[in-house]
This record gives sequence, structure tokens and C-alpha cells, in this order.
Amino acid sequence: MPLVTTTEMFKKAYDGGYAIGAFNVNNMEIVQGITEAAKDLNAPLILQVSKGARNYANHTYLMKLVEAAIEETGLPIALHLDHGDTFELCKSCIDGGFTSVMIDASSKSFEDNIALTRQVVEYAHDHGVVVEAELGTLAGVEDEVNVSAEDSSYTRPEDVQEFVERTGCDSLAIAIGTSHGAYKFKPGTKPQLRFDILEDVSKRLPGFPIVLHGSSSVPQEFVEKINKFGGNMPGAIGVPEDQLRQAAQMAVCKINIDSDLRLAMTATVREFFYEHPDKFDPREYLKPARAAIKAMVAHKIVDVLGCDGKA
Repeated sequence: MPLVTTTEMFKKAYDGGYAIGAFNVNNMEIVQGITEAAKDLNAPLILQVSKGARNYANHTYLMKLVEAAIEETGLPIALHLDHGDTFELCKSCIDGGFTSVMIDASSKSFEDNIALTRQVVEYAHDHGVVVEAELGTLAGVEDEVNVSAEDSSYTRPEDVQEFVERTGCDSLAIAIGTSHGAYKFKPGTKPQLRFDILEDVSKRLPGFPIVLHGSSSVPQEFVEKINKFGGNMPGAIGVPEDQLRQAAQMAVCKINIDSDLRLAMTATVREFFYEHPDKFDPREYLKPARAAIKAMVAHKIVDVLGCDGKA
């Protein structure tokens, strides 16, 4: 089975009241952990690559890893560029075999966002590739994304129809209270997604797939484990998983997950070296790290996304 676009999987997700997991990948073990979980649960899958991951791992290596995952699993898998910030980057990924790209011009003016998004859409559609755009700005830090709370803004529902019609984008990432990275909300706060915005957007764009970025839940168990074994991470509160499940039952068809995977992997490696300080074989510490990622992804697929059995 070749790589697929997200078009058909989003249609099924919207109609079925579930979301597809978009998991960021950086190396072989992360790809393996994600795809093994999806195979066990027969779940459709989006593997996404940031600009930073592409620079780190090399485009060709990442493509071959994803091709191997398709061969091993037989699953419908889309390969997506996460937070592309220029036309040139999006074009390079399209030319290099990606089936989906995101152009993130959310920091620009409304008109400039439309212009750049439209440019990417025209090129992508000519090559059979779908495009995700963003309207509204999430706070947080992750790879090249660095937005202060003061510069963040909720999506304005009254803008979405014009934006989608003028750009021709295939899905839209909106800002309803999620946040990039592990340090999302202050301890003692109770994060609450703006479902009123999501509902208003879905009424203005009936049947149109909506995307949530910054949707990791930051499991406290991994933060505590990292600190126990030599780290110094402050307490962090992620997006409540019951709210993500509610969003998936509405118009949200794609939920991005990255920080949870990093925390699971890092905490497991730290624990390994604490318990085995004389070990040095990468296979010995990456094997349990891969297993931790697999367990995390399986939990997300079943308990948050609801896409198990939907491949």
C-alpha cells in the first residue's frame, strides 16, 4: 500500500465521531513504537515531520523509515509536514513524496496568511497533495514554534469561511485553548478548551475537518520520573484527555501529539541509566524507550482519539 492523503481518512473520522492521531517522528524507534501500536489496534495513522526533525534525520532517511512502516503494517499512513513556514519548505516536501503539508502563516496578517496559504495550495493540489492551514495562534514552544502567551490568539469563527474559500485549504488548525510543548499551563489551573468556538466554526464549515495542535496531555508520571532520575522539570498540566475526546466527537479530525512521546522516551531512558549506570549499548536503552512510546500511542488511539479498528 502506498502513502495516502488524509482526504478519505478525515471524511470517515468526521462522520464517525473520532480523530486521527498525528504523531511526530524523529528517528527509527519513534516510528516503530507508533506504527506497532497502530498495527495492533488497526488504526489509521498520520506520521508528521517538523522542519527540525527533517533537518535532524534527513529527508531520505525519514522517507525510507515511513516506507518500511507501510510495508510492515499494511496500514493507511499519511506523511505530513508539520508547521511548514515557507512555500519553499512545503514545495520541497511535496516534491520529496509527502502526501500532506501544513503551511503555518498564522503569525502573519489575515491577508498575508491567505496569500501564502493559497500559493502552497495551488502547488500542492497540482501534485495530488493536501494542505492544512492555521488560523489563530497557539502559545507555547516546540521546535521552530515559539509564541508567547501575549502573542497568542483564539481563532475568530467569523473569519474561517472566508479563509477556507479563498485559500482552498483541505483542513484547518484552529486555536481553542491548546498549547505547544510540555509547559502548557500553571499548576493549580484547570485548562478548558473553548468548545463554543469549535462549535461555531463547525457550523460555519459543515463537514470540514478541523485540526488541534498542542494537544499533548503531559503525563505527570513521566515528569516525576525525569525529575527522580536527575532532571529538573517543573510541574506541568496538559490538555485534559476527556476534553480532547469531546473535540474528536465534534469536528476535530486530526489531533497532534508530540510532547507526550518525548516525555515517555526521555523518562524511560533516564530510568534505564539510573538503574544500569554501566550499560552503554543503545539497543538496551532504546528498546524499553520504544516500548514506552508504543504504550503511549496505544492509549491515545483507544482512550483519546477513538480510532481503533478504523483503518
